[in-house]
Amino acid sequence: MREMISHSLADYVDCLKAAGLIREYDLKGQEAAKISGLTYNSKEAGANTFFICKGASFKEDYLNEALERGAAAYVSETPYNTEVPYVIVTDVRRAMPFLANLYFCRPWEDLKLIGITGTKGKSTTAYYIKAIIDDYMAASGGRESAVISSIDVYDGVVKKESHITTPESVELMEHFRHAVDSGIKYLEMEVSSQALKYDRVDGVTFDVGVFLNISEDHISPIEHPDFNDYFESKLRIFAQTKTACVNLDSDGIERIMEAAGASKRLITFGTHKDADIRADRIRKNGMDTVFNVICDRFEQEFVLEMPGLFNVENALAAIAIAYALDIPAEYMYSGLKRARSSGRMELYHSKDHKVVAIVDYAHNRLSFEKLFESTMAEYSGRRIVTIFGCPGKKAYIRRRDLGTVAGKYSDKIYLVAEDPGYEPVEEISREIAQYVKAQGCPYEMIEDRGEAIGKAIMEVTEPTVILITGKGNETRQKYGSEYVDCPSDVAYTKQFIGEYDRTHGE
Repeated sequence: MREMISHSLADYVDCLKAAGLIREYDLKGQEAAKISGLTYNSKEAGANTFFICKGASFKEDYLNEALERGAAAYVSETPYNTEVPYVIVTDVRRAMPFLANLYFCRPWEDLKLIGITGTKGKSTTAYYIKAIIDDYMAASGGRESAVISSIDVYDGVVKKESHITTPESVELMEHFRHAVDSGIKYLEMEVSSQALKYDRVDGVTFDVGVFLNISEDHISPIEHPDFNDYFESKLRIFAQTKTACVNLDSDGIERIMEAAGASKRLITFGTHKDADIRADRIRKNGMDTVFNVICDRFEQEFVLEMPGLFNVENALAAIAIAYALDIPAEYMYSGLKRARSSGRMELYHSKDHKVVAIVDYAHNRLSFEKLFESTMAEYSGRRIVTIFGCPGKKAYIRRRDLGTVAGKYSDKIYLVAEDPGYEPVEEISREIAQYVKAQGCPYEMIEDRGEAIGKAIMEVTEPTVILITGKGNETRQKYGSEYVDCPSDVAYTKQFIGEYDRTHGE
């Protein structure tokens, strides 16, 4: 195992020189000074910290605070205080992974690292493969695997709710270091298009990299200017992947397969007849989803107790990852059968079964289409009531797409707050509403998610499926730049189904 060691300021300069990123520097004779901290958060700076000046909203005041707290030097694209040791680089974002790799001593090399990208299904796939690996580890005396997802993070030291899909490279490398120091062998992580585009995962090689699917999303001035940029960003994962796992059922498959050629090994999965890991005979058995998997190592039946026919695609991805890692099929079966993903397709129902509520993180066109397709297949004849919103100042295309898809398939819609940031919720909801209205679907705008969930449940008079999407088990809502604590959609759903049951009796 590669252990943490301290490096000198000169070592960091040499690292950035080798990467061709240095424009100028002056260490003020402190070349031998040992660095014992690396951060871009001025409040986390301490003695002998190497401080990173990054971000469009960076202010020199942040650097001054870091220096007051004991920072030994700073790296920036712009010279600020020239009286202290400094390093000026051409691109501070590109520099960050090099600095993080050196500071944390390349911990990812001691992990089996799994990276998952795609428009839909990243977190579910991450928790499916985590369940498989954890069963395998339990049987062989190993530690529970680490996970970095849009739902939460566990690295052997830290366990917390997430607010970003893929952290910045400094935090990412710290999670890797925690996992290694905790004796963890495997780590699953979601890899967002933003992480790939903005160099957060540079300097890392994935043992297995997964491409689930692609659909238009995250198009905005602060994310991707167009679909091509989004797609190209996703495809970057293959250049740093040993074994690529690709869904042959994905749109844009020719382009995906061409990019996957950058990986040393390729495993395909899907329902397509040419897939290396192929699903067959997908069916419902009561509340369970049952399917057969055919590959060169085995042919057997698998069971998913987590709702949603579309989750077979995510399960196949997890099986392909396990196949690539030589994990026996028995752990694939046991892991998938028990797998759950917090806030993903969580199913609740009233005692009289008139109310079926599904809480899910679905938040883009592809996930909405799959959710409605599955709901209509599994709950044929029921009314569908949908509760959702869209985030502020980003992914603007979702307002059209989600309004159109939900309006087409729902009997009623409640438009609610979903991390509005600096944008008024009413403005977001009105923009979505025009697309809902175009589909002839009735709607209400209720900012408070709990109020909308309560109203939808308590007004049920005939068999209804209530789809509550976007926030899952998250317990915070973003207003402005702050995260405000609030009950999760799951908590609200349990509360109001309990109230419905008390009101309606057995």
